[in-house]
Amino acid sequence: MSEMDAVRLNFNPQSLWALNAIIGLVMFGVALELKPRDFEGVLVTPKPVLIGLAAQFLLLPACTFLLVLLIRPAPSIALGMMLVAACPGGNVSNFLTHYARGNTALSVTMTAISTAVAIVMTPLNLALWAGLYEPTAAILRAVSLDPLDMLLAVALLLGLPMAAGMAIGHRFPRLVARVHRPVRAASLLIFGLFVVGALAANWRHFLDWVGFVVFAVFLHNATALASGWAAARVAGLPERDRRAVAIEVGIQNSALGLILVFNFFGGLGGMAIVTAWWGIWHLIAGLSVATWWSRRDPGGVAA
Repeated sequence: MSEMDAVRLNFNPQSLWALNAIIGLVMFGVALELKPRDFEGVLVTPKPVLIGLAAQFLLLPACTFLLVLLIRPAPSIALGMMLVAACPGGNVSNFLTHYARGNTALSVTMTAISTAVAIVMTPLNLALWAGLYEPTAAILRAVSLDPLDMLLAVALLLGLPMAAGMAIGHRFPRLVARVHRPVRAASLLIFGLFVVGALAANWRHFLDWVGFVVFAVFLHNATALASGWAAARVAGLPERDRRAVAIEVGIQNSALGLILVFNFFGGLGGMAIVTAWWGIWHLIAGLSVATWWSRRDPGGVAA
């Protein structure tokens, strides 16, 4: 065990309750904009959605496992990488896809479906891939992780707020049309401030390991973006769809990951720092890639 694997970040029960409430608020704000038709895309044009979901829940976790074997990080960092890879797409992927001149409708459909599918796939992928790597499998055994317990937690964290948001959006469309943007912006801002506060409270640990964590997250996020784009290209999807899939796979719901770290792993240092830094870095990387794509038409010719 490395020194990093022994670190537990400072986090009291009140903060954990607050974090659970914040992620619920974030999902509620996102779900206010979702409509049943957002889930119908898989029936209308199934190929792009299925390719995207395969890249999200099959290809990315497998590539993450290979990356872990290549760079051999501390077990807690490796487990954090596997956890991030098991999470669904993040909440800003739709905006970034639109900015990148990608297929925004595909991005919205993928976000909605991946969030629903994550209720099962997030616990399953984490248990599968972490169980195949002995250093991370040892952590799972030490915390006695029960995938069914995690499935229930993810269902409560994602499923209930999502159902409530969609129900209110359907019942009060005029009200939601006025408030959904402020609610979503406020919830994301609150979560961002919470992450910054968590890093500040554990700044010494972050500084001790920032070099390797930044390196690992950079490689991991680049792998996610590249694998999403490559999967779409190999499948013969048009460039607008490739951009949507790449961003959807490269922007992960690190907020969910951070909650699972504290709910199931006691704030394990390597996992928490990787997940928190991913939440910052994927915005920087995603915005950079989207800006580059925004200057090129979907056929790849400079605009």
